Amino acid sequence: MTKEALIVGLNKDLAGELSAVIQYLTYAAKVTGPYRPQLAQFLLAEVVEEQGHAQFLANKVVALGGEPITVPREVPSARSNREMLEEILSAERQAIADYIERAGQAEELGEKGLVVQLEDMVRDETQHAEETERILKDWPL
Repeated sequence: MTKEALIVGLNKDLAGELSAVIQYLTYAAKVTGPYRPQLAQFLLAEVVEEQGHAQFLANKVVALGGEPITVPREVPSARSNREMLEEILSAERQAIADYIERAGQAEELGEKGLVVQLEDMVRDETQHAEETERILKDWPL
């Protein structure tokens, strides 16, 4: 593991967080039906946390001597509330896997502070995933 490889990974994570911000904002605007106010509020509440993750990652990339990426991952289109929630759950699961991998890489390089922050982000994303799973649990197909 090299510092350069870690920077590449952190930029991959940053692209994911930028995508999450766009995804949550867009989906909040698109939700429909009787639970629209609650779903929109749920989605918009996540924007601030995902934006904070993105800011941390951009700052860390710079601190390590890299250039932060400015292009998000592609945001999947979704037509229904269920599809939006399923796409969000998929993105949260991806973020969890990415941060676990990145924490291992940071550990290899002796970046203890980064390891702790990434583990905190795993906790955050796990909470998001679990809440989304609970919403989807009895959602009609």
